[in-house]
Amino acid sequence: MTNQLQLRRLEGQPSWRLRSNRVTAFLTRAGGHLGPVTFETAAGPIQPFALAPWATEKLATKTAPVLRVLRGDFFCAPFGGNDSPWRGERHPAHGEAANRNWTLRRHTARSGGVELTAELRPRVRAGRVVKQITLRPDETNLYCRHELHGFTGPVCLGHHAMLKFPDEPGSGRIALSPWHHGRVCPRPFENAAHGGYSALAIGARFRSLDHVPLAHGGWADLTRYPARAGYEDLVMVSARRSAGRTALAWTTVTFPRQRYVWFALKDPRVLASTVLWHSNGGRHYPPWNGRHRGVLGLEEVTSYFHFGLAESAAPNLLSRAGVPTVLRLDPVRPLTVRYVMGVAAIPRGFDVVRRVLFRRDHIILCARSGRRVEHPVDLSFFPDTP
Repeated sequence: MTNQLQLRRLEGQPSWRLRSNRVTAFLTRAGGHLGPVTFETAAGPIQPFALAPWATEKLATKTAPVLRVLRGDFFCAPFGGNDSPWRGERHPAHGEAANRNWTLRRHTARSGGVELTAELRPRVRAGRVVKQITLRPDETNLYCRHELHGFTGPVCLGHHAMLKFPDEPGSGRIALSPWHHGRVCPRPFENAAHGGYSALAIGARFRSLDHVPLAHGGWADLTRYPARAGYEDLVMVSARRSAGRTALAWTTVTFPRQRYVWFALKDPRVLASTVLWHSNGGRHYPPWNGRHRGVLGLEEVTSYFHFGLAESAAPNLLSRAGVPTVLRLDPVRPLTVRYVMGVAAIPRGFDVVRRVLFRRDHIILCARSGRRVEHPVDLSFFPDTP
């Protein structure tokens, strides 16, 4: 059945509610931010996503919509700051998709599941973006699909998921599928003169997330978070790809004490890299004011870090190393971006994900400790992947 879904104000934003028998999610009209989300699991109700502490506050008039709404996960096109114009195009930070109002097109509920479709027609570049969020019955997953229709030219894009971690150092254990190029943001990510502070060595290459150079000597372990209180940092790793059919790439965060694992799945031919944004109280300018803490952005992108379209479309440090930083849009053939996030309860002794196995209708999360969890996921959502 198709319902006329009513907007309701939640945490300061008019939002649409999606509800299945295992998941309750809210999608903001402004910017299409997905959050809060509650997953009903064997470990109890889980709300993994971050919500900006200023969500209900009155902010300065010049505050960008993406910052006013900031929560959960949102789709960015073009991804990044977009401080420089590209051929006369001036895009807002993270693109109109993360800032402007979406229009609800369809909401269909059936058999314990639900599907919502919304649309946005950008003003800066002609075309339309179609957003589809699906909750399947008896699953604790979010199936996210975005289609870009009628656009021409390059675009950097991505998903901008943000998790809120327990207030306990190292409470979350981060693990990614195999990757081949890791680098700290090649320019200062924050400016101390403006009240922003970073801890990692600017532009440093690294081969392992547990051994990343610090600016003043020593090493940081990025597989455990929260860490480095009082700092903001950004790093990027690029998924390993092989010739022919490409396997799905994955990102996971295990919370052993809370007894659950959060995961995300993507096609690395579309979303080539993962940006890790460590936001732990290092911004002391409004509206951050040192209070955005214990948040980790796990951002699946094809982009040149967070610099925006102009710098992603130009030759850059990553593209010269063979890492795609833009996708080319064809006005005749729509680009489809598929992305799945989910939460699974874990048994005692499940420490950190070592690998993920893919079956037709489920995944198997394998821990370093030897414990395993089977979790239902409809992998036919990703065509042309083994």
